[in-house]
Amino acid sequence: MNDYESYDALGLAELIRKGEAKPSEVLEAAIARLEERNPKLNAVVIPMIDEAREAAGGNLPDGPFRGVPFLLKDLHLLATGARTSFGCRLYEDFVADHDSEIVTRYREAGLVIFGKTASPEFGFTTTTESTLFGQTRNPWNTDHTAGGSSGGAAAAVAGGIVPLANASDGGGSIRIPASCCGLFGMKPTRARTPAGPDAGEGWSGMSAVHAVSRSVRDSAALLDATGGPDLGAPYWAPPPERPYLEEVGRPAGRLSIAFQSRAFIDVETHPDCVAAVEEASRICAELGHEVEETSLSIDVETFRRATGTIIAANLRANVEDRAATLGRDFGADDLEPVTYATVVGAAETGAAEYARAIRVIHGVGRQVAGFLERYDVLLTPTMATPPLPLGVLSLSNPNLGEFLGNLLKTIAFTQLFNASGNPAMSVPLAWNPAGLPIGVQFAGRFGDEATLFRLAAQLEQARPWFDRRPSL
Repeated sequence: MNDYESYDALGLAELIRKGEAKPSEVLEAAIARLEERNPKLNAVVIPMIDEAREAAGGNLPDGPFRGVPFLLKDLHLLATGARTSFGCRLYEDFVADHDSEIVTRYREAGLVIFGKTASPEFGFTTTTESTLFGQTRNPWNTDHTAGGSSGGAAAAVAGGIVPLANASDGGGSIRIPASCCGLFGMKPTRARTPAGPDAGEGWSGMSAVHAVSRSVRDSAALLDATGGPDLGAPYWAPPPERPYLEEVGRPAGRLSIAFQSRAFIDVETHPDCVAAVEEASRICAELGHEVEETSLSIDVETFRRATGTIIAANLRANVEDRAATLGRDFGADDLEPVTYATVVGAAETGAAEYARAIRVIHGVGRQVAGFLERYDVLLTPTMATPPLPLGVLSLSNPNLGEFLGNLLKTIAFTQLFNASGNPAMSVPLAWNPAGLPIGVQFAGRFGDEATLFRLAAQLEQARPWFDRRPSL
């Protein structure tokens, strides 16, 4: 299949449906690209080739993605018989004995899972580098990060190995790698996709699971296939009015779009990112939308303390649980330095402080909801910086000040919508003079992915990006 990369996932599924290609042929095209390009990118770290070949040669479910090769992120999601390391040496040998619910839904959609993509340790930074698996590289410039924590997924899609891949987002980890790698990345509404059966939510509701993709319609169709609560879910997102795939190409109407280039937290926005959001605002105006510059602000220090408390407590619980399973305590040799310091510090967090942190993020959600009563969509840069060089965001960076300063630049626009639970997407509308992608973010009202998909499809038609590829 020499033309494998000219199709998105739905396009490949259509070839298979028409009998113009076999699932096994499509899978072998993906494997060939994996073997050729993964040594340069280090995107896929846990191959599942034998299982995939067996599935592709068997009786696949007749779902919307029947026969399409797919990759899981090596973080939280379990696949029977496959390793899930969380990018951490503590979990290096952990093998799941069951599927996560969303993995079951991927299989029912007909997807053929042939590997797991790299994640940093516990998804705790916005690059994809770990002591366990090394550095994942950006296909546009291999000296730069592919973003994180879904950088392995983004590098695999941008590198042409697959047209879409599973990703998750607790502070920007779908949108940031999408921005770094020139892809479309939708973080869905809180609880739009299931977290079970092993959890009810991730990072106290701040984490969401979906995908990065080259086309808008693939993202919409995958959310149709995986959305909705699983058995015993503690809460769930409002059901959509119609399938999201039907929103792609549907008239968006005249939207009220607010835009801002000033970050929600106290960092400067790079001129390349300012230029990207200003150009995106002009494109939206050309499409007939009402665009207005604005300035949404939050109590930065209170917000940072609250999110830090919640994330650190969740990390501590994960590490303690694994150490207990192994029948020993954990130590500095088990974790990367930044993770270890965070987990040790979390032991000082009291129950009352954790409860106050939850109240803070719920209050932020109400603040964002009130702001979006006045506008349909909020437009910002995805990040306050272009993709950074490898190393500076690593959890093993010995310069903690450098690490924290650069981390804030990457999450300065994204993390707010993890706390509020609103859907938000990164759209690849700009590249800087150095040839690196610069994504722009659109956030919508709680439960309103539909408006975002309609707008994304408009933008995709107005400024096509599908055929813009890195040269490896």
